[in-house]
Amino acid sequence: MTRCLVTGATGYLGGRLAPRLVEDGYTVRVLARAPERLRDVPWMPRVEVVAGDVLDEESLAVALADVDVAYYLVHSMTAAGGGFEAADREAATIFAAAAARTGVSRIVYLGGLSPSEGELSPHLRSRREVGDILLNSGVPTAVVQAAVVLGSGSASFEMLRYLTERLPVMVTPRWVRNRVQPIAVRDVLRYLVGCARLPSTVSRRFDIGGPDVLTYAEMMAVYATVAGLRRRVLLPVPVLTPSLSSHWVGAVTPVPASIARPLVESLRHEVVCKEKDIEAYVPDPPEGLLGVRDAIRLALNQIGEASVETRWSSASWPGAPSDPLPTDPGWTGGSLYVDERRADVDASPEELWRVIEGIGGQRGWYSFRAAWAARGALDRIVGGVGLRRGRRDPDHLHVGETLDFWRVEEILPGKLLRLRAEMRLPGLAWLELGVQRGDVTTYVQRALFSPRGLAGHAYWRGISPFHGLVFGGMARNVTAAAEHSPQGQRAGQR
Repeated sequence: MTRCLVTGATGYLGGRLAPRLVEDGYTVRVLARAPERLRDVPWMPRVEVVAGDVLDEESLAVALADVDVAYYLVHSMTAAGGGFEAADREAATIFAAAAARTGVSRIVYLGGLSPSEGELSPHLRSRREVGDILLNSGVPTAVVQAAVVLGSGSASFEMLRYLTERLPVMVTPRWVRNRVQPIAVRDVLRYLVGCARLPSTVSRRFDIGGPDVLTYAEMMAVYATVAGLRRRVLLPVPVLTPSLSSHWVGAVTPVPASIARPLVESLRHEVVCKEKDIEAYVPDPPEGLLGVRDAIRLALNQIGEASVETRWSSASWPGAPSDPLPTDPGWTGGSLYVDERRADVDASPEELWRVIEGIGGQRGWYSFRAAWAARGALDRIVGGVGLRRGRRDPDHLHVGETLDFWRVEEILPGKLLRLRAEMRLPGLAWLELGVQRGDVTTYVQRALFSPRGLAGHAYWRGISPFHGLVFGGMARNVTAAAEHSPQGQRAGQR
């Protein structure tokens, strides 16, 4: 059976490639400097984990032993002092020599798509140099070159997401008019997996890209449409150099400056595929490659379907390559505001659950009644459902039914009730009420809000001062009701 090594397993693509290789029948080993970061990923039990570093020849020898295909997915954009070119050069040189020495049959490297003429940005120059080093290793190498990768968690996608969502009117540099050929992460992974089966005679670069070629500005417009945002207004200003642009990006997005700067500098180039030779070895799927619109829709799919549990935790095997993983940086995945409250309860888990499942309707929401009534009235004024729907049964709920201005999205009996808001909001909102069992029963309450556009961010900040009154009071009164009424029938308002 073919054994694959994936370096950069805690990174964006490595963390998504490893489970796809397993699904395709390969035996997979991953190399990680901090294996503990993989503790919560759902695929960890199905791979072998080796602690080490591509700069450490001894750990590389262990990781590469008996390996047929080695995936090199390491890049040092965040190297101290901005010296990522030297760090990349050293790491690639050590890895190439180790792969040749241990008898690896193939190296696969994901590099950056770059123009054939003109001076390259440091980021693209480094990617090209790493490809050259690996191609000259004596080991058959596939250097797969991509431009913007569209998937939640990809640094280039996150930059696109935050710029488009947070700024309805943007002063933009000239590079937003440059053409790019983005590709969905799903298709990138399919190419990478397919490269494990390349003939030993193939050692070269391959350009990969999706079916659409468009400017960065057009890509922002597509994102806004898919995300349900109003049309963005772009005001080009020629004096914004890539260096100044990187500071501007850092000011309006949470993407770290050490990552934003090399990415922005690379956008001064038009990056379009010059060939599609990889198709002879890894044919397109029957349905074709994902276009930009579908790739963005897939990247936003988890929030759009309100699948909170899999979107913000690692409860299951990732359902799509675009799904975020626990190893993704905290600034990826879009904005999510959370108000979380916990309280120990002097009552059994069953008593607490009875109160939770009986919430809403005539019992109310266990906090400031006037605030809930006002919110319901306001929702009715703007055309929403308001609080009039009540509940079907006073004691029991089922998935899909309405509950005042919420809909029951998930019930794990005795553990979790998740409600999705159906009121008029500039974003998506959920309320989770849960029971944690242990030596002490614990009540867990989370209000979550995924903003849509600048109005969504403003909305959350505007209501935040009232959270202590509404959500704090709710947590106190739910626990009190469980403690003082074993049947959970105590009236909810105080």
